[in-house]
Amino acid sequence: MNLFRTKSIEQSMSDADEPGRKLKRSLSTWDLMIMGVAVAVGAGIFSVGAKAAANFAGPAVTVSFAIAAVTCALAIMCYAEFATAIPVAGSAYVFTYATMGEVLAWIIGWNLILELFTAGAVIAKYWGIYLSKVFALMGLDIPPSISLGGVELYWGAFLIVAVFTVLLVLGTKLSARVGNIFTLIKIAVVLFVIVVGFTYVKFENYAPFVPASQPTGGTGTADVLKQSFFGFLTGAAPAQYGTLGIFAGAALVFFAFIGFDVVATSAEEVKNPQKTLPRGIFGGLAIVTVLYILVSLALTGMVSYTKLAEAKNPTLTTAFEAVGNTDAAKIIAFGSLVGLTTVIMVLLMGLSRVVLAMSRDGLLPRSLSKTSTIRATPVRLQIICGAAVALVAGLTNVDLLEEMINIGTLSAFVMVSLGILVLRKKRPDLKPAFRVPFGKVLPVVSAVLCLYLMTNLAVETWIFFAIWLVIGLAIYFAYGQRHSRLNEKFAAARASVNGSGKENAVDGVEPGAAVASSVAPASAEDEDALTRS
Repeated sequence: MNLFRTKSIEQSMSDADEPGRKLKRSLSTWDLMIMGVAVAVGAGIFSVGAKAAANFAGPAVTVSFAIAAVTCALAIMCYAEFATAIPVAGSAYVFTYATMGEVLAWIIGWNLILELFTAGAVIAKYWGIYLSKVFALMGLDIPPSISLGGVELYWGAFLIVAVFTVLLVLGTKLSARVGNIFTLIKIAVVLFVIVVGFTYVKFENYAPFVPASQPTGGTGTADVLKQSFFGFLTGAAPAQYGTLGIFAGAALVFFAFIGFDVVATSAEEVKNPQKTLPRGIFGGLAIVTVLYILVSLALTGMVSYTKLAEAKNPTLTTAFEAVGNTDAAKIIAFGSLVGLTTVIMVLLMGLSRVVLAMSRDGLLPRSLSKTSTIRATPVRLQIICGAAVALVAGLTNVDLLEEMINIGTLSAFVMVSLGILVLRKKRPDLKPAFRVPFGKVLPVVSAVLCLYLMTNLAVETWIFFAIWLVIGLAIYFAYGQRHSRLNEKFAAARASVNGSGKENAVDGVEPGAAVASSVAPASAEDEDALTRS
């Protein structure tokens, strides 16, 4: 058993062209930019920004967004280099498989499933709640949930997930066109928020820009579980605000940047990926970062962060209601609904593409990777993913799992950042269209920043994350490791070496991995050579 066997880049490219399992290249630079904006604008602006200002960073939430944006930009540079070198579906999972080995690739793929599945369920549930708020503003009293046999069902989550599952089944390009329309609408709403919000700004609300650190006043289990993992490791008492509050806020608002690793999962469906991917990803990131910083400045300038902290679930609407502009609050409620709509679409697509890549490799059932011969989309898999997200969003309390999205994303970012260094050493012959500048410096800085942001997530998030990893490893050793296509080819190469005494080329095994003595059974050196495949 070799847990760190790697899959060659050539084999990944070949698998992407396998009949009945290939995707259609139809996305342009514009589509990728809109996709990144679609999944980011809404997830961050309409939800976590106000929460981070109220509970962690105060007016310095602007700095939190800047830190998160820089961290994301560094990691996305690494994604862009990988994606132009290996333009296939699967994103960080495929990149890790090519550089660090199968078991680590499984862990990253499993974490990406955690990120995308949890995010899809959380956002779908919020969409249903916002829909009821919009109905209320129209004078209609329609509750967000209905009772079915004593079970609360959030019907809105089922509705929106079902709609976009159908669209994604019909085709990625069609889904992108629908997403473009929704995205342009919500960008207009965000610009409205910025322009109107700045008319209410009072500079005294920015003071103190970095609120002094305050103890939460509790030492019980609940307080310890809610404090940052970094604070727990250093023995600090549970507290909020201050310098650590800025980084805790950055760890929280990082949720607003999850869209850009999702964009990388679409590499196999992009036209001319060597040029399109970097342009689309960085263009979208630049737009989103500017919008986030402007909105956070307007938000914390309109009302004091202490006012936001008084609300149970502070949002942009809270700020406009506080200054008496209820009409703007209505527009924001509509914008929130539209904003969350496209987030769900991109997350559902990203989830299915990660599972598709893992099932192609046999780590999950191969039947999941089949695509439609007519539309070149993974119909069966998309329906399964949509149904699973809808059930969890509609029937369970997913609110507690919000930070799980961030820890899954950040763990993938760490591996991709380090993986670039491995890829350059293993395959110096590769000439990707985009290359992270300054040699090894930026990938290392990216990995360190991502790891540090991970430690600023809550202790309970790390506990849930550990449980998720244990479940994932159990599945890998019970199923994935034995059914891995690379394992089968490794075994075939080994049998060929031991049986015939001659080197036979076997697809998927690294060149030179299956060299053996022509006389005797495989020696220790032969075994080592096989193990490196």
